[in-house]
Amino acid sequence: MMKYFGSAYKFGSLGGLFCLVSFLFLAWLYGDPTNLNLVFGYIIVPIVIFLAIKYFKDYTNEGMLSFSEGMSVGFVAYMILGIISGLGIWLVLLISDDLFQSILSAKLQILAENKDMIIGQVGEKSFDTTKNSINEMTALDVALNDSLWKIIPGLFFTIIISIILRKTQ
Repeated sequence: MMKYFGSAYKFGSLGGLFCLVSFLFLAWLYGDPTNLNLVFGYIIVPIVIFLAIKYFKDYTNEGMLSFSEGMSVGFVAYMILGIISGLGIWLVLLISDDLFQSILSAKLQILAENKDMIIGQVGEKSFDTTKNSINEMTALDVALNDSLWKIIPGLFFTIIISIILRKTQ
């Protein structure tokens, strides 16, 4: 397993740091950086996975790559990326309560602006449940959401990239 970890931790760590920097930069530009940071994550996650698997294939495994090796390297890369990104965002939100309150108020404002449409689609009870959930949201919830939306797509990107880069004897 160390063979896979050694090839993937560099790219996963770098990707996680990029996601954290993206969050900070977007927080500086906008009140709620969470949605745009998710979009950035959809761009960076496949790049990180591709680079990690390609590096493993070319420099560690002598140009060969089985599907399982690609999945292992990709798993390590996207898990590290998601963990670093989530932990970093959580720490930033714990330190900066103003940023967390800005995110919370932006989400409540969007909910209020779309109240009629939401009630028309899912009903008053669901709207109230969503509003209560947002009011009870914590910094950890924001960080976990960010991490999950990097880890879950990472699995699908890893499957596709592992199939594309697979080369056996």
